[in-house]
Amino acid sequence: MKKKVSQSSEVSLTSDVEHLRRSRLGFDSSLSVSGLPDQESDLSITEVKAWTLREPISKQAYTVVKIQTRSGIVGFGECAPISREEFSGAKKAITGLPATSAETAASVLTGFPTARAALNIAMLDVVGKATKAPVFQLLGGPTRFKARVITGITGDSDASLINSMNRVLKAGFKAFMVPLPLITNRNQGQAYVLATKKRLESLRAAGGENIDFVLDGGNKLTPGDAQMISNAIETFHVLWFDEPCPPVNIGTFKKISGENVTPIGIGRHIIETGEIQNLIREDAVDIIRPDIGLNGISQIRKMAVIAETNYIAVGPTHNGGPIGTAAALHLAASIPNFFIQQIPFPEAEEDQRMRSDLTLSQVEIIKDGFAELPIDLGLGIAVNEKSLEKYKEASFL
Repeated sequence: MKKKVSQSSEVSLTSDVEHLRRSRLGFDSSLSVSGLPDQESDLSITEVKAWTLREPISKQAYTVVKIQTRSGIVGFGECAPISREEFSGAKKAITGLPATSAETAASVLTGFPTARAALNIAMLDVVGKATKAPVFQLLGGPTRFKARVITGITGDSDASLINSMNRVLKAGFKAFMVPLPLITNRNQGQAYVLATKKRLESLRAAGGENIDFVLDGGNKLTPGDAQMISNAIETFHVLWFDEPCPPVNIGTFKKISGENVTPIGIGRHIIETGEIQNLIREDAVDIIRPDIGLNGISQIRKMAVIAETNYIAVGPTHNGGPIGTAAALHLAASIPNFFIQQIPFPEAEEDQRMRSDLTLSQVEIIKDGFAELPIDLGLGIAVNEKSLEKYKEASFL
């Protein structure tokens, strides 16, 4: 007759076996399988705070989010501007969750997609600090040790764009987003196509052969004009033609992409992996362009996996602040099909000074077209909270 073993004895026996198994495998018994303390409650989120900032000259706005855990470790993230209502809902949903539960957090934050982006980055920052590793190592990287970067140039004429490009060249950039000439009619015709081509040729003549361009359509053209321009600039070899027309019909992008050599980039307003999958399935895109300020790191990595299996490159968008830049560089280092990262370069000294003040460690230093990876723990930056208060347009508790 078998003896009955009490529940407490079973628990004790299971615990002993698990301890022996871990010791044989070389595990520290004080650590969980993930390498974090068994008391995950130490990394549970206890406080959330946010600041919406606006640069003085460019007027570019973004929201910085801070989370604090029971252990005292804090993490920072960044996203596009959010409302007080979205912040309040996201804070309620995230408080109490461990910072290690990025996927769980993503599911409870589906109703707050923009805040979700910043909170995802902040949670990864916390876990990196807790495990004493840069974020890119948590994500399986680095796949590279520096990231190629691109930025936009500004101006309302070819001459002013050349001046802008020369200033940005001095900052170390070698690739530029070029805006279209002014659109005055719904259908521009041949004269507009020639003006666009001339703009690119003028910039190339002024900048030399060792630089690259992306033509930024900004979703402004009709499909017909986009098709003509895409064909006209084939021999110019832009890196890609970005968002050539409004995304009303995937078939339109498929036609433009399929009938011209010029690569097509789409995706800077997309926040769902299914939308990326649809574009790729229809052969409508050559490079995907998700915005880190709308998606965070983990969501773009999911998009990148879909793209990689279809030999599609990833060139993420970023138009926010330096915390977002740090997150974007960790993302770049963690995906094998990364191509180039767009980051902002405000030309006004006041805006540059603000960005420098926000982080005590600089992450926006560009050399010969590349940015170095932040290698300190977490995001690899030290955020200056006094500057967050100094430059805030609004703050949420």
